[in-house]
Amino acid sequence: MQIQNAELVFKDYITKLYQEHLPSQHPFFANLGALEIEKLNSEDLLGHLHLRYQAACHATRVMVYHIPYLDSPALRVRKLKVINDDDGLINGDTHHYQLTRAFVHMGAKILIDDEEFGSLDKLQNVLDPITANFISLVQNLYPKSLGAWCVIEMFADDWMRAIMNSLSNSFPFVKEEAYFADCFNDGIETRHAQEALELTVLVIGKYPEVLDTTIKGAELMAKGLDTFWSGLDSLLQDYSI
Repeated sequence: MQIQNAELVFKDYITKLYQEHLPSQHPFFANLGALEIEKLNSEDLLGHLHLRYQAACHATRVMVYHIPYLDSPALRVRKLKVINDDDGLINGDTHHYQLTRAFVHMGAKILIDDEEFGSLDKLQNVLDPITANFISLVQNLYPKSLGAWCVIEMFADDWMRAIMNSLSNSFPFVKEEAYFADCFNDGIETRHAQEALELTVLVIGKYPEVLDTTIKGAELMAKGLDTFWSGLDSLLQDYSI
């Protein structure tokens, strides 16, 4: 009963967290979609949007290798499938390269070469404080519990669709970019969300004592994402004057 209660408590909490912090509800996405094409069509603005968003995604891809508890052979296989969807090379392509290509097609000035996205500690030194703090949060939370990872995977499909829809107002072709089209056609992020939730619940069922840590990690990650979107919104305001 204790195990069942722990699982149910987490499921109820993560559902509530999802409803309260769903990324597409953040003003950033509406403001991005409403920005006049003359202002959004700026190589500097697009370049900074790319840098910050790519850095945040890069941090979660790096740190997924460090998430805990998935140590048995079967769980390692399931973890590897998630990693492979993000970093597995298909004709030399990855989500990282696809995202950069999409922003190049929109006219962004790429501020950091793809291969310079390596050490998270070094990356933070070239970022704005809000994005740097988000990366630090990911570094800190991912190795401690599955909560932060679960939130990222559950929210990713929503924020990717919100970004795509907002950008498509000025750049209609963006919906055909591989970063978005391949992901949505294959249901990658939806599958990851389900897998992350199932694995997290499985771990809590086996180790109910990690419930509090898992919930705390999820809460901090959701709030951290809110702050990250606010940082991007502030960037928009700088260019909308």
